[in-house]
Amino acid sequence: MLYTTLVSTADLATHLSGLAVVDCRYDLQNEHWGREQYLSSHIPGAAYASLGADLAGAKTGLNGRHPLPSLESLAATFGRLGITRQTQVVAYDQDTGMYASRLWWLLRYAGHQAVAVLNGGWAAWVREGRPTRSGQEIRAAAVFTPSRSLEQTVSADDVAALLGSRDHVLIDARSPERFEGRVEPIDRVPGHIPGAVNRHYKDNLGEQGTFDSAATLRDHFMRVLAGRDPRHAIVYCGSGVTACHNRLAMEHAGLPGARLYPGSWSEWSSDPARPVETGQ
Repeated sequence: MLYTTLVSTADLATHLSGLAVVDCRYDLQNEHWGREQYLSSHIPGAAYASLGADLAGAKTGLNGRHPLPSLESLAATFGRLGITRQTQVVAYDQDTGMYASRLWWLLRYAGHQAVAVLNGGWAAWVREGRPTRSGQEIRAAAVFTPSRSLEQTVSADDVAALLGSRDHVLIDARSPERFEGRVEPIDRVPGHIPGAVNRHYKDNLGEQGTFDSAATLRDHFMRVLAGRDPRHAIVYCGSGVTACHNRLAMEHAGLPGARLYPGSWSEWSSDPARPVETGQ
């Protein structure tokens, strides 16, 4: 069976031996935390990928906090993780899927469709008493060849050119307090890109930390889109990570085609000439 958006803990447990599982746990405040957690305990057979070291490219100070890696770099990373064009991949992180969804998006960006995020992540796996293993595990290296991308991106200039467009919508995945500019713990200035609407990525999740049903997600995003074609949506966040969570939720809801602004607010706010908006 092909998994392309989400996979349940039950399905993963059933097919564990035939999949490439990637642990994406990470802490923005401590880049070593995720690997330490992985070495301590992880889903059997899982390899580890770090947001900072594996799922982001080099920073220039003007291209955001987690720039996209080159396709050549991604191909090398995916090959090291034992992923080929035929491999079904399952990504997980500590709970919400915010980091796992970045790997999901990057694989699709490189043309790989058979990738899904573990619904509920490590927290759900452990809560259900499923098997774990410690130490480092390495899958046999493989050759990954990128193909036609399943995802599209926009640049800061593209976003600037669309400001004020009624046909397009910018969807900001950050928390309401950051979106509104009431707090800004990381980036140069508080606020959001003018005209954007706020859809906090955590609003995609229910009380147990798993994604809402496809029908519920579709209803919520249809309201965000307000009649617009989902292909005219641009998702962004602080640095192009949690925006992938919204992109995943939309895909799962049957609303494909939203484009990612990888630089997101960390890139946009780095240039004082770019306009900023605060409030709701």
